[in-house]
Amino acid sequence: MPTFSDRLAEAVRAKGPLCVGLDPRWESLPKSHRETAKPEEPEYAARAVQQFCVRVMELVQPFTGVVKPQAAFFELLGPPGLQVLKIVIERAKEMGFVTILDAKRGDIASTATAYADAAFSGCNIDSKTFPVWDADALTINPYLGRDAVEPFLTAAKKADRGVFVLVRTSNPGAGLFQDLVCNGKPVYRHVAAEVAKWNASTIGACGLGDVGAVVGATHLKELAELRDAMPDVWLLVPGYGAQGGTAADVKAAYRADGLGAIVNSSRGVTFPFHPDDPDWEAKIGAAAQKAQAELRQ
Repeated sequence: MPTFSDRLAEAVRAKGPLCVGLDPRWESLPKSHRETAKPEEPEYAARAVQQFCVRVMELVQPFTGVVKPQAAFFELLGPPGLQVLKIVIERAKEMGFVTILDAKRGDIASTATAYADAAFSGCNIDSKTFPVWDADALTINPYLGRDAVEPFLTAAKKADRGVFVLVRTSNPGAGLFQDLVCNGKPVYRHVAAEVAKWNASTIGACGLGDVGAVVGATHLKELAELRDAMPDVWLLVPGYGAQGGTAADVKAAYRADGLGAIVNSSRGVTFPFHPDDPDWEAKIGAAAQKAQAELRQ
């Protein structure tokens, strides 16, 4: 089985760096989907979310090879929503997508191992393994330090999967901690240096490794700076589209060979319509095609 980084490189070479985020906000779903559900019964709402997410993937499939389900919006629907998350990831993999579970996990010791096994290899009971999320990659939070990250690195390596570590996030308040200067450098630079070390032993044939970094498109100077600091690291770049980042803004994320970054768009691609719009499918397809074209320039 090819490494995660090589599978991701293949997807980017085939369809470009666009990553479509699946953030199924109930109030934004097409009216046609919401009307078929009974909001007082979460299993019906979850079924509507499942139908919508699968349809979105069908519509964007010509324009991207990567999807990123956001766990929070599925978890919000309770147990039925979690079952739908599993179904959506399974369907995405059947369709040939590289899947990134956006859950931003971060804990220590056996708890981190449990999170990691749930994301990748599955649950082991009496020497039998049962898949849980079976995602290709997982977003993780490094705030608790190396011993919190290590179980995720170990589990990802064992299963030929990847992780994306939060380094410089796109939210307005990111600088509260990430910009604090320690030993002459902001904290995000210290995190980036560790990510580069963790990634070094995982380099695939594409020249990039399985330990990636989340670096927002809303921090242009830092994006270029971190590309130079982590030359062999995949960057997952949020902030493009609805958050204000442009295709020109994210150019600094790519390596000279055109690889090295995947650029996420969630609302901009999945919800470019009003819930009452009857032509919502055409608008999703057009938004994905436009994003692909912009990011490939």
